[in-house]
Amino acid sequence: MEIVDLSRELFHRTQTHPSHPPVVMTVWNDHSEKKVAGNTTFTSKALSIAFSDHAGTHVDAPVHFDPRPGALSIDQVPLENFITSAFCVDLRTVPLKHAVSVEELKAAVEATGETIRKGDTVLILLGTNVRLLGKPGYGHDFPGLSIEAIHWLADQGIGMFGVEAISPAPEGELNFKAHMACAERGITHMECLANLEAVVGRGRFRFIGLPLKIRGGTASPIRAVALFE
Repeated sequence: MEIVDLSRELFHRTQTHPSHPPVVMTVWNDHSEKKVAGNTTFTSKALSIAFSDHAGTHVDAPVHFDPRPGALSIDQVPLENFITSAFCVDLRTVPLKHAVSVEELKAAVEATGETIRKGDTVLILLGTNVRLLGKPGYGHDFPGLSIEAIHWLADQGIGMFGVEAISPAPEGELNFKAHMACAERGITHMECLANLEAVVGRGRFRFIGLPLKIRGGTASPIRAVALFE
């Protein structure tokens, strides 16, 4: 069995979407503080962490982009939705700020030799991290999917898709419409994935990306992994 980590690190001031609060991490206590009980001296270290439910590698809950009553929060989404069959498509050659067309996405899927099955997770390598992570353009210049491509994925029966960027479609109106398309079609997506280069071209694998049990959460950080058996 091989496990491939597809998650970004969480650290103080991790790059996040500009509309979400920053990641703030500080030391709450450390080993300089001695605790004594009876004849025993003990030390421990802990961190204080404050962040959005959209921090780091995360999955959006329907309630994030669907204003209708009854839209599920992250703690209400069945866990089996986050343990699925998956594969990764290679679209690293697209320009920055580009919206991937249906034709481009179809070709990338065909190049994998796979056919999308009902409930699949499709991961989309767009070269975002290599080109932009750690740079000011990471929050603005990323490529993503066109609205038509998202509808095409939904037509094939996917459960969710994932990208490296902070949004599933290029910044602005397209990004708003991409989230609205997910609401309309009953699918969701993951953002801020990492290390997709390690799984692209390797066929199918088991994807696992379990969310935290955040009451009423609009999303959740996940530890996204690919499992090859």
